[in-house]
Amino acid sequence: MAINELQALVKPSGAILISSPENRRYFTGFPSSDGFLVITCDDAVFFTDSRYIEAAQKSVKNCRSRLLTGGLGEISAFIKEKGISSIYAERERMTISLGDKLKKALAPCRVTFSRRLESKINALRAVKTPAEVEKIKKAQAIAEDAFQHILNVIKPGVTERQIALELDFYMLSHGAEALSFETIAVTGAKTSMPHGVPGDVSVKTGDFVTLDFGAVFDGYHSDMTRTVAVGSVSRVQREVYETVLKAQIAALESLKAGVSCADADNTARELIAAAGFVEYFGHGTGHGVGVEIHELPSLSPKAKGALKAGNIVTVEPGIYIPGRFGVRIEDMALITSDSCENLTKAPKELIVL
Repeated sequence: MAINELQALVKPSGAILISSPENRRYFTGFPSSDGFLVITCDDAVFFTDSRYIEAAQKSVKNCRSRLLTGGLGEISAFIKEKGISSIYAERERMTISLGDKLKKALAPCRVTFSRRLESKINALRAVKTPAEVEKIKKAQAIAEDAFQHILNVIKPGVTERQIALELDFYMLSHGAEALSFETIAVTGAKTSMPHGVPGDVSVKTGDFVTLDFGAVFDGYHSDMTRTVAVGSVSRVQREVYETVLKAQIAALESLKAGVSCADADNTARELIAAAGFVEYFGHGTGHGVGVEIHELPSLSPKAKGALKAGNIVTVEPGIYIPGRFGVRIEDMALITSDSCENLTKAPKELIVL
């Protein structure tokens, strides 16, 4: 990805070390549970162990791959060979244990855990390239096919766990390399829990069923939520659903480059408040999506900054009435200079099965 953008930050006697799995994959395109990416002003090397080295040497194209045989000796030798006296590492994603190990193994090179580096990486990841957008679109297409499939499965007597397992199996057997997160499939009173866990509760006539799920394609996540009804809905259920839908559409229509992230959240929140449900909407309106399911930017009351062209964010307001029911509707949107492109094509008008 953007290794050259990090190289522009590096002085001749300095280097950057990337250790987190998410950022390693972002910069190399290679998934692994082990490895370090070391970037100097004129070189970049991905160090990994014998489990991954052959695959890395074949697939990583934007830097060299070298075998790490044990400890950090090869990285230390590389740093000395390059005359590196200071190295900057991730701060927020670094464990104390690994940080201590790096300082000891790379001495006398000075290791600094840099907030500036972390901010730069987060900013790079927040603005998607056309290639990244295409991967997210493919991930979303898999999820939407799964949604259409699951509509034929949901009926009275089916349990939350059966619905979740069927969604998961469909996505994994139709092109997903992984699930974006643990699928949420809840029904009845449990729909009032934004992150309810699927269990043995059975769907009943008159219930809402909330589905929050996503697929991963080539390292990139999708995320969508739909709430459907089974058999019939009450007047209050319909009122809440229509309120969430209006808030969600209004928030989507407000999105474009330059819009404050907090203002985007407020667009949805004001509509929900006007309908008398503000106390039942406790989470943010959305978040960025990419190589992780939660990235920058965030759409929330306390969010800082403004949207940029190339951001991909979820828009997912909800109303959750404890002990009764809840509704959430979620799409993903690609921010453009003058509006946004909704990447979610699945219907969101109330479906009564």
